[in-house]
Amino acid sequence: MERFVVRYQHDEAHCPARDAQMGQQLLVHLAPENGRRFGVTLEGDGVRDGQHTLYLIVEAATPAHVEDFMQPLCQVGAVEGLAAPPCEAVVGRGGC
Repeated sequence: MERFVVRYQHDEAHCPARDAQMGQQLLVHLAPENGRRFGVTLEGDGVRDGQHTLYLIVEAATPAHVEDFMQPLCQVGAVEGLAAPPCEAVVGRGGC
């Protein structure tokens, strides 16, 4: 499994947290059980207040798994997934 940092950003007009139904749909989509259906393990998330930006740390076998998982969010924002090995692995191999 590879680790990825995923950034999802939307504009203020499309903020799912401002709509109860959209917010609930987002939470259901980001639930660990749903991630597993896509072959993605969600390790953590965080939102930048006022920036309309969500960050996820996920693990998946391939970048395609992450892309498939994030596809629904692409309809209302921009998604960027970057391979990001854990710090321990980087130190173990002797550098970034």
